[in-house]
Amino acid sequence: MSAVPFLDLAALHRPLRAELDAAYQRVMDSGWFIAGPELEAFEAEFAQYCEVSHCVGVGNGLDAIHLLLRAYGIGPGDEVLVPSNTFIATWLAVTQCGATPVPVEPLASTHNIDPALLEGHITPRTRAIVPVHLYGQPADMDPINAVAAKHKLVVIEDAAQAQGARYKGRRVGSLGHAAATSFYPGKNLGALGDGGAVLTRDAQIAAKVKQLRNYGSEVKYQHQVQGYNSRLDEMQAAFLRVKLRVLDAWNTKRQDIARVYSAQINHPLVTLPVVPDFAQPVWHLYVVRTEQRDALRDALQAQGVATVIHYPVPPHLQPCYPSFAQADLPLATVLADEVLSLPMSPAMTDAQVMQVVHAVNGWTG
Repeated sequence: MSAVPFLDLAALHRPLRAELDAAYQRVMDSGWFIAGPELEAFEAEFAQYCEVSHCVGVGNGLDAIHLLLRAYGIGPGDEVLVPSNTFIATWLAVTQCGATPVPVEPLASTHNIDPALLEGHITPRTRAIVPVHLYGQPADMDPINAVAAKHKLVVIEDAAQAQGARYKGRRVGSLGHAAATSFYPGKNLGALGDGGAVLTRDAQIAAKVKQLRNYGSEVKYQHQVQGYNSRLDEMQAAFLRVKLRVLDAWNTKRQDIARVYSAQINHPLVTLPVVPDFAQPVWHLYVVRTEQRDALRDALQAQGVATVIHYPVPPHLQPCYPSFAQADLPLATVLADEVLSLPMSPAMTDAQVMQVVHAVNGWTG
């Protein structure tokens, strides 16, 4: 029995090796490594892919959210609605601005933020909502945008896990006022290092983010605001241009794998993901749920199937947020105890997919 890795990036990149090597050589030969033609080209290509007017490359996904919040003038005294069930970067971006994250519980079905709960958390200090398209599954954006419009709030999509996903036919990243994404290597569109981007149709916001990412400067050595050093470099932009060309094919393979999992995994103790009619997910993660999560994880490991928990500790219970430790967020807490991510990669073989299916179905509970 061969092992099934959770995500084999070496295998994923192997068919692209010649193109990635050529991209590396092109940048090396140019002698231009920061803010050059590769970044400009990638920003244009990715903006077109995401059906927006502007893409601004930055250092990582956390910076993308943070710089957007700063661009919208959000800071101390402000509140931002965030999912209770998310990777901690969503919260960190808010607190790095000096603002306060206000956690909103998810839907039990999709694990995404529950739009029906938003208004109950809005106060005079609320400035923005940051819905996360968790696991590559689009959040229900129409009611989120309706609440935001009613209360004059900014909507910033955290699309780090959902590059290429669609909501009612529209591309994720184009659904709010602006969006942030991450090119961490394990993402659907991952760099060969760190990276991120801001997406928007608002030229003024794009210009502000460009200024903030470059030390607060528009003209060299002149600094209008106190900015940051958060730039997507030429090498990563060149690699991302190669990988963007295969993103749709890779997402289709992820959808095929998810279709097999959903059709053939059948275990009374395992709850499979739910896909709403409005969603065309890209399956960054395929997350199942069981009250005996640790037992399932151990059983799969014994069968050579690697799994990961996304995420074992919710943000409100992390040591860095002691003021939230007593927050009443039962669903986020339960999900942290019950979720398990199965292997998901475009590089998986049919045999590996079926090995995962048989391992789950064969678990004795």
